[in-house]
Amino acid sequence: MDIAFFNEYKIENNSLIPLLQQIQEKFGYLPSEALEKLADYLGISLSRIYGVATFYAQFNFSPLGKYIIKTCHGTACHVNGAVNIAQEIENELGIKENETTPDGLVTLQPVACLGCCSLAPVIMVNEKVFGNLTTAAVRRIVKKIKRDELE
Repeated sequence: MDIAFFNEYKIENNSLIPLLQQIQEKFGYLPSEALEKLADYLGISLSRIYGVATFYAQFNFSPLGKYIIKTCHGTACHVNGAVNIAQEIENELGIKENETTPDGLVTLQPVACLGCCSLAPVIMVNEKVFGNLTTAAVRRIVKKIKRDELE
């Protein structure tokens, strides 16, 4: 496992998070082997690294799918049917929130708010927002994703 980029950082108290970000950028998640090497490099315990990494929602401990579906659970989305939207996605993909399909194509992530309240309920697929959703619309979106045809 290539971790040569560690050498770009001074061993300081504030270098842990930037290094975790670099690891995730390189591998797409935080592999345990890389975290063990990071602990050795920084001279800190592995439990401290996991403590920091689990505190921040930005870090992932398993690979994410090619498509990341973020389901909004903010107030506006909630009152406009977000629970039904999330359930429909789960049913269509056969996974629960915070899981990835066995083929690695899709990861489903709940988020507190996507900031698109006027479009509620909304989801974001990678960087594309879909709003004013119905369960039928979600089924069409998921079918395109499954065929790897979503633009």
